[in-house]
Amino acid sequence: MAIRNIREIGDSILTKTCRPVENMTPRIQQLIQDMLDTMYENYGVGLAASQVGVLKRIVVIDIGEGPVVMVNPQIVETSGEQTGDEGCLSVPGKTGTVTRPMYAKVKAFDENMKPVEIEGEGLMARAICHECDHLDGVLYVERMEGELRDVEYEEEEQS
Repeated sequence: MAIRNIREIGDSILTKTCRPVENMTPRIQQLIQDMLDTMYENYGVGLAASQVGVLKRIVVIDIGEGPVVMVNPQIVETSGEQTGDEGCLSVPGKTGTVTRPMYAKVKAFDENMKPVEIEGEGLMARAICHECDHLDGVLYVERMEGELRDVEYEEEEQS
């Protein structure tokens, strides 16, 4: 298990376009595992390779239904609309209002370079669009309506 450093807003790597993965290698498989470990360690629901400093078109997502790995994802269909708060591990402690599709369908490859189609509604659609934006060097703050706000964490009750 390797936890990688998450690049934060202001780091120029987050504005760069990621390159496609040509072949699955042990190094890329390790990167995918490290990305999952890093996402879980930081209580995220998604992570793109650029967020850990690697310009490869790789995304991991887990909205609570188990990990989804997408290599070279392409959004092929969207519909509907949802507006809500979004956060990002690269913009720590902040949230902002973003409008995204309610439904998204992606063609990609899994961690074994087998073709997959992944569909999602609600939070999954939001995560797919958010993470695919990272691959093109776009942070959610560029799509945000209004201002960034501090995340308000619920106080734990003292016993």
